[in-house]
Amino acid sequence: MQKQASANNTRAVFAVLAGGVAILAIALRVRALGFSADPSLSASIDTIGAFLTFTFTANALVRFRGTRDLISLILAIGFGVVGLMQLALALQLFHNLDSALRVLDSLRPFWLQSSMLLAEAMLLASALERPFPYSAELRRTDLALMALVGTVAYAAGALYLLFSREPEVRALGPVMQPLELLPAFLYLLAASAFHQRLKTASSGLDKALALMAWMNVAAHVVHMVSAQVLDAPYTLAQILRVSSYAIVLGGTLLDNSRLFMQVRHLAISDPLTSLANYRHLIDVLESEIERSGRTGREFSVLLLDLDGLKGVNDRFGHLVGSRALQRLADVLRVHSRSVDTPARYGGDEFALVMPETGAPAARRVATRIRERLWSQTEQPKISVSVGVAVYPSSGVTAERLLMAADEALYAMKQDAQKRPRSVG
Repeated sequence: MQKQASANNTRAVFAVLAGGVAILAIALRVRALGFSADPSLSASIDTIGAFLTFTFTANALVRFRGTRDLISLILAIGFGVVGLMQLALALQLFHNLDSALRVLDSLRPFWLQSSMLLAEAMLLASALERPFPYSAELRRTDLALMALVGTVAYAAGALYLLFSREPEVRALGPVMQPLELLPAFLYLLAASAFHQRLKTASSGLDKALALMAWMNVAAHVVHMVSAQVLDAPYTLAQILRVSSYAIVLGGTLLDNSRLFMQVRHLAISDPLTSLANYRHLIDVLESEIERSGRTGREFSVLLLDLDGLKGVNDRFGHLVGSRALQRLADVLRVHSRSVDTPARYGGDEFALVMPETGAPAARRVATRIRERLWSQTEQPKISVSVGVAVYPSSGVTAERLLMAADEALYAMKQDAQKRPRSVG
């Protein structure tokens, strides 16, 4: 096992080195093109980057608000600060397009600063566990964390601002910007950390962050060979960096959409049985009434009541009683059509909405449900009483349909008390 892990690590190191060499070779070929970007293009790319980071920040804060995901909070702060820096750089460049080369050359430390700050935020986020318990008292903790990260960001910015210009660093062969090795190394660490997280957490955001980190490694490797601002390697590095923001924003939006779908499912489903809850049942009934009013076709509603649930609870305990409710829910779920809507009406009562189904077919379904439930081998034996209502003969409103089904259900219970139970 240890030998295999060591071999895997060795292969990973060789893959990273080979990838770095390949990217460096491509960057050198790109530099030979002699391309020089327009200053307004560079400012526009930075503006797009700022917009993407602000959008990610908003989505990450929404995610943190709903899930207490501390990683989202750290990344929101990091991306927010970087977005402000990029917007400031873009505005400065737009304001001085006539002297763009001199301005961009003086702003190199800020470009490096924003990249390192974001890499540090990603490293901090990768070291945290995702779950974060919710409590009203944690608001002070949230503020303390935001203040801590903000202080670190401000301190890092203050240190960089001490330099009036980029530090003098001699070129090392084809590498014209050796300082780019530092953020490249930080992003490499972040990429490795998020790659490890993917073994236990496989969310869209984690995958996007891992890809973003690798893209920024490539961006800084490309930027290392930039001979001057606005040349081909500089522009390619800028595009790679902004594209990585789009990738992580896409991962966040994908995750948020999944979270919203889960929240919506929880809002319309019963927690014990996973069937539709009363609110969703009423929505479905009103929708069917509206549709049947247009088409002139009838539909049926079954109201089911689990017989003797109190006796089951008293004799076997509430866990067995809850299991009895789940058994009935499973029968409704498995033995109804995809267009039908099984729901928990409340307590030990369930409902089944069957579009385009008349009374004879509805009664056959009710008999089949009772037979399937009674034929189960799981103990204790359980049975249901069923009432049938049909639109429009039984009523033309959701309330009247449910009332009619309840009256039929009560009649069945009264009849069952007068004679021995028979299935079918």
